Amino acid sequence: MNPLVTPNIGLLIWQAVTFLIVMFLLSKFAWKPIMAALREREQSIDSALQMAEKAKLEMQSLKADNERLLNEARVERERILKEASETANALVEGARAKANEEGQRMIENAREAIGHEKQAALTEVKNLAATLSINIAEKLLNRELQDEQAQRALVQSYLQDANLS
Repeated sequence: MNPLVTPNIGLLIWQAVTFLIVMFLLSKFAWKPIMAALREREQSIDSALQMAEKAKLEMQSLKADNERLLNEARVERERILKEASETANALVEGARAKANEEGQRMIENAREAIGHEKQAALTEVKNLAATLSINIAEKLLNRELQDEQAQRALVQSYLQDANLS
């Protein structure tokens, strides 16, 4: 047979010895650093995965907090808007009531002023009528009393009317 196809026993022993030497050298010098590098790489990947999981949980927590804060802000906004609306309504209602009250007061004051003016006008008319009546009576008496006989007749007439009983 061909020597390349069927190996020789000596060649097999030398190949085995060389293989064992290479295995010893690799295990002594190469495998430990390679395995340490692999372990280190595995640990860094694990820590990166753990950090990513922590970040994911933190993001979920922050998202939940943001949703909660957003909901609280919405509720607060609605409360503030409701209070502002109620306050505005109360102010408008108060202003309306005050305006009505002021209007009623002004109407009442106007009525009183009209009443006072009416009384003053009536008093003035009465005074004027009394003055005119006195002036007219004075002129009539002056005309009637110019004659002495007329004066005596007038006194007699008054005495009879007075009926001194």
